[in-house]
Amino acid sequence: MSIEKYFKQTIDRGASDLHLIEGSIPRLRVNGTLIEIEENVIRDDYIKKEIFSILSEELKEQFNKELDLDFSHEYFDHRFRINLHYQQGKVALAARLIVNNIQTPDELNFTPIMKDLTNLMNGLVLITGPTGSGKSTTLASMINTINSNRAEHIITIEDPIEYKFTEDKSIIEQRELGQDTKSFHKALKHALRQDPDIIMVGEMRDLETISAALTAAETGHVVFSTLHTSSAIETVERIVDIFPAHQQKQILIQLASSLRAVISQRLIPKIGGGRIAAFEILINNNAVSNLIRTNKSAQIQSSIQIGTKEGMITMDKFLAQLVKTKLVDPTIAKKYMVGGDNKAVYY
Repeated sequence: MSIEKYFKQTIDRGASDLHLIEGSIPRLRVNGTLIEIEENVIRDDYIKKEIFSILSEELKEQFNKELDLDFSHEYFDHRFRINLHYQQGKVALAARLIVNNIQTPDELNFTPIMKDLTNLMNGLVLITGPTGSGKSTTLASMINTINSNRAEHIITIEDPIEYKFTEDKSIIEQRELGQDTKSFHKALKHALRQDPDIIMVGEMRDLETISAALTAAETGHVVFSTLHTSSAIETVERIVDIFPAHQQKQILIQLASSLRAVISQRLIPKIGGGRIAAFEILINNNAVSNLIRTNKSAQIQSSIQIGTKEGMITMDKFLAQLVKTKLVDPTIAKKYMVGGDNKAVYY
């Protein structure tokens, strides 16, 4: 039977992810929980045979060479971001369902300062969090808000393209790794010669990409990107630590001047079903900039705690607000809190 049936179930059951592993029972992730969708295991060679029927010869060759492959594909008018890989010599597939409609800031529970970030004229904005925390959805909402309100030239660099934007007031070029460009950092380098106003980088994975993003943000562009970090402090430290010691002082100076905000997010189960985003928000004011420049990132958390008037908020305080407004159960919220022994203070 065609593999399409599994993608259809993913759509029909409102799942975020599909997991198929040869020799294992197929599963869906629904509201953050993995569930089995049938009793039979996936037979050997089934996934490779089915997926190879939709791949180009170039992508087949890439998978056979690299043993991993990221690509996107449409099933039943819905886009999926698909990763094909091996485990114990057998092929496995993980597919993320990309919601067709790009949600608005209000639908995604943006705070006022998060909405204001779409009005920036330069600088770097980072959306961070673990895999599956909604980073791409947040980025897409911000880019589409700019598209709806400003006449700008927007370039996105993605691996693969997830949300497809429809041009409104802005010009939008979406470039996909492998198809339109060879790497994030090369695409960023060349983007600076393409008269962009806004650049969206799907992920800052390596030193070259981070360096190029900082340069773009310094030279009068707005750069939006993501990192797999869990907090503002970890984000700053990750960026600096990826560079060799002799470059770190210069990177601290660049980051202190070009960074505008770090938004760290999680998706939390809601009362009554579904999930809602919770955010830690760091805004790079003069005090924060000085902490970054002098490599005192450990003190950034204190700046977030006292920066309420500027729109900053800790993850724990945001979770407390979700509990207070009866959107999240206190027991669930506590599992996601990152404070100390005083976690219960908000309840």
